[in-house]
Amino acid sequence: MAELRWNPLLRDWTIVAPHRQNRPQMPEDYCPFCVDSGRVPEDYEVYKYDNDFPALSQTPQNVSQLGSNFYKTRPAYGKCEVILYSPKHDALIWELDLKHLRKLVDLWCERFIELSKDEKIKYIFIFENRGEEVGVTMPHPHGQIYGYSEIPLKLKLELDSSREYYKENKECLICKMNKEEMDFQGRIIFENENFLCYLPFFTDYPYGVFIVSRNHKSKITDFSDEEKDSLAHMLKLITGTFDTLFDRKFPYMMAIHQAPVNSCEYENHDEYYHFHIEFYPPLRSKEKIKYNASSETGAWANCNPRSVEETAEELREAYKRFCDLYLNIKQ
Repeated sequence: MAELRWNPLLRDWTIVAPHRQNRPQMPEDYCPFCVDSGRVPEDYEVYKYDNDFPALSQTPQNVSQLGSNFYKTRPAYGKCEVILYSPKHDALIWELDLKHLRKLVDLWCERFIELSKDEKIKYIFIFENRGEEVGVTMPHPHGQIYGYSEIPLKLKLELDSSREYYKENKECLICKMNKEEMDFQGRIIFENENFLCYLPFFTDYPYGVFIVSRNHKSKITDFSDEEKDSLAHMLKLITGTFDTLFDRKFPYMMAIHQAPVNSCEYENHDEYYHFHIEFYPPLRSKEKIKYNASSETGAWANCNPRSVEETAEELREAYKRFCDLYLNIKQ
């Protein structure tokens, strides 16, 4: 039985979903996302697949009787979807052509629009986990979408900070970040007409890049066709750069941060919030992991063990190598 449990210390909700412990370990020779599994269409390019073991449901069970007036509980309402990037089991994002990647961006947009029609959903979180280092057991290329009935705490903090900065300065906080990075240039990895890719001044992961819209747009559905093409291009470039950096499949967590939906609290979000994608790659070198240990986890006192400006230079060199080796192939 899944439910939401209130954490009074952080004023946030924890999803408790014990049924997910029973997820089966798939045999090495079987993948439910491959076309011969009988579980997906035979001719798909990108595809939405409802999660078989969702942490959130639009028909949630009743909560347990373990809560109290102090320890509040709520039904685990929401939606969990899997987004399949390709029918090819070992496909790499940067190997897909731009028309294919544009279809992925369009599917994200379609699902955002569809999920936002449910007024109980307050935040639509598009994300991807890649690599065994971040716990991935299904190597077939895919991401996920969670539709939350409560805005998660980290995203609330970003929204609150952006709203406060806008109120005080009459300027978007992330537009200001873009200006700072463009002025400095040393942390910019690459760019195109509509997006920037840079290591933020404050990043806590050695290779924790942001992809940020140049134009002030709050959500993925605000983008023009040209901007969606540009976003597809950026996804190709960053994943290729990552894999070229250490000449290996590069693990990461990717999180798309955008405006909430169906929210009275943040109803003017278009004024002050700004679309961006955050990457959290766990590597600090080719074979070494940056672990989030006691300080990072227990105190949220993040520590980056590498110089941001040095790792930015490493990523720029990897980007140049990727362009030289692959950019004119599979365009």
